[in-house]
Amino acid sequence: MRLGLGLSLFLVSLLPWPAQAGPPPGPDKPLVGARMAQPELDAATIVARATAHAGGETWRRPVTLYLEGYGTFYDPDGKPLVNESHRMWRVYPDFKPQAHQADGKVRIESRRDGKIVTMLTFDGTRSYGPDGVLPPSAADRQWAENFGFGVIRFARDPGYRLARHADDLVDGQPVYRIEVTDPTGAKTLFGIAYRDYAILSVGFATPRGWHERIYSDFYTKPGLSWVQPGRIRLYYNGIKQNEIVWRDFKLNEPMPDGLFTIP
Repeated sequence: MRLGLGLSLFLVSLLPWPAQAGPPPGPDKPLVGARMAQPELDAATIVARATAHAGGETWRRPVTLYLEGYGTFYDPDGKPLVNESHRMWRVYPDFKPQAHQADGKVRIESRRDGKIVTMLTFDGTRSYGPDGVLPPSAADRQWAENFGFGVIRFARDPGYRLARHADDLVDGQPVYRIEVTDPTGAKTLFGIAYRDYAILSVGFATPRGWHERIYSDFYTKPGLSWVQPGRIRLYYNGIKQNEIVWRDFKLNEPMPDGLFTIP
């Protein structure tokens, strides 16, 4: 049954997109996302509603999160390389003074054909690769490309600034554009859906250029106040580099310190 449904969706995706019978309407009937919807809503209110939609205080101040799924990575000519196992362990910080630096604790592990192809950890002080401790310069560059989304959890705390920018579309869905500036001045841009205040995108500058992530396929688990994006597409300078599908998560379970160090 699943195969049949998947094949049907694939075949539908190949159908030509029908052209409209006429041109778009004039400026008296603006297209969705072209004008600021509900201009009375300020950035702080939109972020508060996004927080409530994502899970409220449980989402805003989690203790730990474990994610597992798989990843598709692309070589320079676009060929997909599938990592059948992609996992992350995260211990969250109590505060976040810098949006794009490592904090708390984290372990990212990815396997292709049973072999580890990515291993990156942070134990709260030092970063590790497959061969042990990474020099600070290499670690800072790695983490600058991985940390960014979590700043929205602290966006209404003292020292942070919020701004609302022109509305836009993400995957055809109209979004509010909210900029979060951390206490050091680093900026992160979010796309928050009109419809339900789901966070559909994040973007920020990295050593590799402008990085954007698009979130979709959200799901929940019984008894947990947490909305998890099941699919994350990652872009650098507009080119998709990889996408991750998270098929399960565990929230606020203990994680031993040894997970975050590599001998």
